[in-house]
Amino acid sequence: MNVKPAKISKVLPDSIAAEMGFEAGDAIAKINGEAPRDLIDYQFLCADEYLELEVVDQNSDRHYLEIEKEVDEDLGLEFETALFDGLMQCNNACPFCFIDQQPPGKRETLYLKDDDYRLSFLYGSYLTLTNLLPQEWERIARLRLSPLYVSVHATEPEVRSRLLKNPRAGRILEQLQWFRDRRLQIHAQVVVCPGINDGEHLERTLRDLAQFGGGDIPAVASVAVVPVGLTRFRPSEDELVPVKPAKAQEVVGQVQKLQSEFLADPEINSRFAWLADEWFLIAGEDLPPESHYEDYPQLGNGVGSIRLFLSEFETAAQNLPTRVETPRRLSWVVGNAVEKAFQPICQRLNQVEGLTVEMVALPSWYWGIDIAVTGLLTGQDLLRGLSGKDLGDAILLPSLLLKNDDTVFLDDMTVLEVACELKTHILPVSGIEDLLHQCVAFSGKEILEVSG
Repeated sequence: MNVKPAKISKVLPDSIAAEMGFEAGDAIAKINGEAPRDLIDYQFLCADEYLELEVVDQNSDRHYLEIEKEVDEDLGLEFETALFDGLMQCNNACPFCFIDQQPPGKRETLYLKDDDYRLSFLYGSYLTLTNLLPQEWERIARLRLSPLYVSVHATEPEVRSRLLKNPRAGRILEQLQWFRDRRLQIHAQVVVCPGINDGEHLERTLRDLAQFGGGDIPAVASVAVVPVGLTRFRPSEDELVPVKPAKAQEVVGQVQKLQSEFLADPEINSRFAWLADEWFLIAGEDLPPESHYEDYPQLGNGVGSIRLFLSEFETAAQNLPTRVETPRRLSWVVGNAVEKAFQPICQRLNQVEGLTVEMVALPSWYWGIDIAVTGLLTGQDLLRGLSGKDLGDAILLPSLLLKNDDTVFLDDMTVLEVACELKTHILPVSGIEDLLHQCVAFSGKEILEVSG
């Protein structure tokens, strides 16, 4: 196993590591004689009161340090990656995999097929369980890595194997029993592909999963039902078809009926299986009320994210001023899937005297998607949809369009490139508070400058 020293990207101020002189670029090779494979190992090994560290500095010199601290006291280090021994990649060939539905030639990280249980535990990414060796299963049990997030898609062996293009995929029910036997949990997702795992297969899958949904520690804590997303770059020979309004309406009715059953079941006492917001948008139906989503167990899968956003806005909007000193007109870019749902936000913002916010709802020409969620919009979509328009003083750009902690769109265009092409200032906004702040505090100073 090739375990590289864990390279430090940041040393937090006033931390133990800062006091000891750690610097970004240094790397931890061993903790108490053991080389950590990943951030999980690092966190477990650093939980001791006494640590012996082997550190490699930026000149490749090795240093041996001893640290005494409180149990579970953090050293104050951040790392370039959470995986020091490399990414466990996917061994499936799902035809709906978004990575395979991208054009070639973009940044390398867009093509990494993550199927790593460690990232699932740390960050909630989904895995399939098809690539785990016995020692990895043992590690999950020994370290109590729970919950994990699992792409189930179907519980019938032949249907799941067909979807994942992997004969090992048919073992999902015995794997769920493994989690139950060890009192460990998963959150599941089902990507519905019309004609393959919908209809009676979807009902079978949800009922099978519900069999693991009872007890004080249910092996399956929740399920997200998600519509398949297809782009114009997908292989032409695949068997997939997009979700149409009629199919969305069918699935909404089917799942809501099962939700009522699960909620009435004293063993489950929850709706258990939730529909991603996209189903209601495609079906042209209203979103459920906030109470429907319970404690939002599948928020990362787009289940209830719009309803939560609207609820948070209603709370935050109570602090909006009645007027702004300097009149301004802003264009708020969103995917056209949420245009109807977000109209109340625009209406409320425009009640502030001197503030005008115009929603610009776009499809994604880049991906070939007529009804697009906001996170899929690219720089090229913005150029095509906004060029030649009077965009006012600036564009409000949801930061979820961008690569994490960066200013790069999914098509590798940068915010600055788009701003220059449109000759307009762009204000990335992250969440409700930031949206409101930019609306009322915008002065033209705190912006990404347009050059050229």
